[in-house]
Parts: sequence; structure tokens; C-alpha cells
Amino acid sequence: MMRQTILQYINAFVIGGLICAAGQVLIDRTKLTAARILVLFVSLGVVLTGLGIYQGIAEVGGAGATIPLTGFGYSLAKGAFKDVDKYGLLGAFTGGIRATAAGVAAAVFFSYLAAVAFKPKAKS
Repeated sequence: MMRQTILQYINAFVIGGLICAAGQVLIDRTKLTAARILVLFVSLGVVLTGLGIYQGIAEVGGAGATIPLTGFGYSLAKGAFKDVDKYGLLGAFTGGIRATAAGVAAAVFFSYLAAVAFKPKAKS
């Protein structure tokens, strides 16, 4: 059991590290802005999920694959597929939102708390 847990940590570290390294290479080697890279990663997660590839990556990488932005795209697509099966075409529009709502709400809430707790400074 302990060996399996350690292997899960290693897999998460490797998969998450590879995703982050790919982002760093894009930042260093291209003229893409950070915003475009973020959109690229979310879109890549959706496309790979649609092709049935990202599920395997998520199973091996665990949190290392589901926490980065590609994982957000994976969650959007997975939610859309689930709701299409349940509600038909309308589920394609509502499923991704339903699947990611808790994470987005938590991000907004904790960002608000950070904004209240700390004084923002202008970049110089």
C-alpha cells in the first residue's frame, strides 16, 4: 500500500512537471502571451478529452494531470459529455459549467479573501 502511494506521488509529480515544463518552454521559446498559453492549455485539455486521450493521462497522473489548466479543460469536456447523455444537446452548454462550478467559486472566494487581507501594490 505504501509503495503504491509513493508511486502515485511520483506519477503526479512527473505528469504535472511535464505539463508545467511545456508551458515554460512556450513562454521561453515563443512570442505567445501568458493568456494565450493558458487558453491553449485549456483547449488542449478539451481536445484530448474529446479524443479519449486525457482520461488515461488523468488516471496515471492523478492530481498532477487534473490540477493544471489542461485538467480544467478535461473537467469542462467531461462534464459536457456527462450532461449530454443526461439532458441531450442542452447538456453540451451546461455540463462544463456544472462540472467546474465549485472550483471556480472557490477560486473567486479565496481570491477575494486574499484581496481583503493584503494591500495590492502597483507594478513599477
